[in-house]
Amino acid sequence: MAAGLPDPKEIEELLLGGELRYNRVEAVRRSGVSRDFAGRIWRAFGYPSMPDETIAYTEGDVAALERLRRLVDDGILDEDGVIRLVRAFGQTMTRLAEWQVNLLRSMLAPDPHDLPSAEAVDTVVDIAEKHIGEFEPLVVHAWRRQLAAAGTRALAAAATRENGDPAGRPMTTVGFADMVSFTQVSRELDEIELARVVEWFEETAADIIASCGGRLVKTLGDEVLFSAETPEVGAKIALTVAAAIQDETEVPDVRVGVAYGPVLPLMGDVFGTTVNLAARLTSLARPGSVVIDGELAARLEKNPAYEVTRIVRRPVRGLGIVQPYVLRRKTG
Repeated sequence: MAAGLPDPKEIEELLLGGELRYNRVEAVRRSGVSRDFAGRIWRAFGYPSMPDETIAYTEGDVAALERLRRLVDDGILDEDGVIRLVRAFGQTMTRLAEWQVNLLRSMLAPDPHDLPSAEAVDTVVDIAEKHIGEFEPLVVHAWRRQLAAAGTRALAAAATRENGDPAGRPMTTVGFADMVSFTQVSRELDEIELARVVEWFEETAADIIASCGGRLVKTLGDEVLFSAETPEVGAKIALTVAAAIQDETEVPDVRVGVAYGPVLPLMGDVFGTTVNLAARLTSLARPGSVVIDGELAARLEKNPAYEVTRIVRRPVRGLGIVQPYVLRRKTG
């Protein structure tokens, strides 16, 4: 450890909110779960594998195992359901934690190539010690807001099924926004510049999607996947994202593909032919443009806010010949 920097164990215990007190065997015994179940839980959370004798677990780790055991004992979830739940939490929190650490690193050393000073590390540790208790409720608050939104969507989908939707899958507008020539751009920029471009793209798209009333399903570096409950909201998101990126001279244009139809929501993602079609339509779009499928075009063609133009039918991989349309805002 470099002279003057805090003890890593002290920082770990500060961020974990408790002392590292137990090895694997002790944590399993105190929680009352089986060794195999505990191992599956920790792997799903994303914990590294530890030797049995290593002191690596806190009271919080034991309490988490106890809570998950109660879900099984009370019949709320079976063991496989618990593992899926934990894996979803682990994957979501991994990305959030990595983003937060990168933010802290930028506070420590504005130039990513520089090493942080001992004074800078002390400052961040002091901030964490005094204010981490204020950050934790924000995570729970954000989760509850998203849970409420997801629950509302699920209720709406259930109502649709009761009203005669035989497929049992909600009709959804799904779109992909893809950065043009990303491979070439990634060769021209260094890692830091490229990361800033991707971050700006993701943040801009996420803000637009949320403000328009849609949902950001996931980001894939140079691509974002979004969904919307109505064709009008999906169209507004697609055109706004394309225009916003086009106005930024330092970022490549995007092309957007959007389709309307039944989807299968699963573990926060969406699946099905509608999603595949939206992805294929993206490859047909010119830079800065939005291409949509026939189902979405039929629902927007009489809307005075939009202009729908039929273009040449194209073969797309896995879906045969499709009839694409270009979507624009109506002017004048």
